[in-house]
Amino acid sequence: QVQLKESGGGLVQTGGSLRLSCAVSGRSFSVYSMGWFRQPLGKERQFVGAIDWTGERTYYTDSVKGRFTISRDNDQNMAYLQMNNLEPEDTAVYYCAANTAANGPYYTSVANYALWGQGTLVTVSS
Repeated sequence: QVQLKESGGGLVQTGGSLRLSCAVSGRSFSVYSMGWFRQPLGKERQFVGAIDWTGERTYYTDSVKGRFTISRDNDQNMAYLQMNNLEPEDTAVYYCAANTAANGPYYTSVANYALWGQGTLVTVSS
């Protein structure tokens, strides 16, 4: 059974950086598309960014473009979300997600992802 586990969340000041990691169990990670989402307290889950199975194509929501970067290491079964110049509005629980259809593009909708991690809290203080 494939499992996802995020790590790297924490408390950071405005303008700071964090790197979130997503460890994926199983042997087929290299063909999965991966996404990062976030859910502020009391709000719906929001798309942050996604990466296709090759790692060559990424896509971000407008509010994080130029600040966040998604990458993956298919040899280590890891996906990453590098977050720079953090703002209080970035405070949320962050989730990684996997679309297990082989060799797919990136996806931006919650509905496209069947597998989710438990989330990691990112708090940005002003």
